Amino acid sequence: MREALEQMGPRLRAVRHDKGWTLDELAARAGMSPSTLSRLESGKRQASLELLLPLTRQLGIRIDDLISVEAPDPRVRRPAIRRDGLVIAPLAPEGSAVHTYKITYPPLRELPELRVHDGYEWLYVLSGRLRLRLGEQDLVLTRGEAAEFDTRIPHAIHAAGGKPAQVISIFNDDGVRMHTHVGGAVASAEDAPVAD
Repeated sequence: MREALEQMGPRLRAVRHDKGWTLDELAARAGMSPSTLSRLESGKRQASLELLLPLTRQLGIRIDDLISVEAPDPRVRRPAIRRDGLVIAPLAPEGSAVHTYKITYPPLRELPELRVHDGYEWLYVLSGRLRLRLGEQDLVLTRGEAAEFDTRIPHAIHAAGGKPAQVISIFNDDGVRMHTHVGGAVASAEDAPVAD
């Protein structure tokens, strides 16, 4: 918080400059001396509500706009889920509005059982060849190809050929539940079910 308060003066100066006002102009509008405003902007005078309120009113900003709030760590640190040869790595924070995962599908000799569940899935192939069975369609997608489909259509997915396929998948809430939950509870990194 101390660092945020130290940035208040420079932020005040930046807003004044954005308005094109001199120190004297803003000080006159806010009913204070130019030296008081100068000391506020340079951090040599402690800010108080009595001083800040007239300044923020004149500048058309809130006091909160002058306080720097540190952004949270943007890195996603969630464990990968492993099941039946799949590796499902979350790429978005828990509770994110967009459910994004990197899924590594293993190559299989036989197509997995077709599944149906509520939801939609969008996927993009990063590497390898991906076999998507969607209803009567039997498709092979290669690197750089994408697909979007209604998961109420019977479907199954696995790597085609002898190498794994890596895919970025985006699900709606129903799709996330099917891929990362067991019996209503969130799956662990070791035993999460995977519908595809």
